[in-house]
Amino acid sequence: MAGGGLGTSLLLMATIVAAVGLCRRLTRRRLRSHPLLCTFLLEMLSTFQICACTNELCLLGNTEPKPHTGLTLTYGFTVLHGLTLPGSTCNPCGTLQPMWGGGTSVKMGGLKIGAQFVAAVLARVFMHFLWSLEMAEPHFGALSQGCSNPMQTTEVQAFCIELLFSVVFQLTVLRVETINPKYKVHLVALLITMLVYAGGNLTGAIFNPALAFSLHPNCFYDKFGSYSLVYWIAPSLGTILVAFIWDEILPRIS
Repeated sequence: MAGGGLGTSLLLMATIVAAVGLCRRLTRRRLRSHPLLCTFLLEMLSTFQICACTNELCLLGNTEPKPHTGLTLTYGFTVLHGLTLPGSTCNPCGTLQPMWGGGTSVKMGGLKIGAQFVAAVLARVFMHFLWSLEMAEPHFGALSQGCSNPMQTTEVQAFCIELLFSVVFQLTVLRVETINPKYKVHLVALLITMLVYAGGNLTGAIFNPALAFSLHPNCFYDKFGSYSLVYWIAPSLGTILVAFIWDEILPRIS
């Protein structure tokens, strides 16, 4: 890929981050008296940023040198998301965990999960519109890919990988909760980058149901049973397992 194409994609993602930041600030200022609507919009905007940027990053996966460029971009934008989206989970599994432990009401958790899936769809539609403009080399032919088939292994193995990655990720997030946010974002970004390196070529290493739906909606349409099992049920079960271990088993041991 030409350097200009990479530069255009980076500029596009930076613009999305800046626009979402502005919208989040306006939402907080204008909707303080409407907490439910404010919560919904903040979560939707945050998830939109992650889904839109990750959609674009997926187009840069073949940028040379491989896989160094893709992993560097994954780490860098994960840090950027962590710094610019404080207070948002952007992951139905991250919302499910406090719901299971009683820290979040079912109403509030359902509101956030709904916002995340709405954002996933909007991000995909928005990115398709931008790709249709063919502003950069990576966008050429992006709309004709259909199901990009991230599952490059058996269904059972893919299920186990997404389940394991979800457990590792959620346990780490809980463990580093008390660390200074400036350091925490780097630890989480490093973990995500390592997981992508370890399993990205097998399942995409997504462990986020909303993000998976935004990245591969055509795959869900074609093989709903398989993809819902691997990218929705597996990470959700991993989250429930983590919540059970964290709230029930570890307190008894300690």
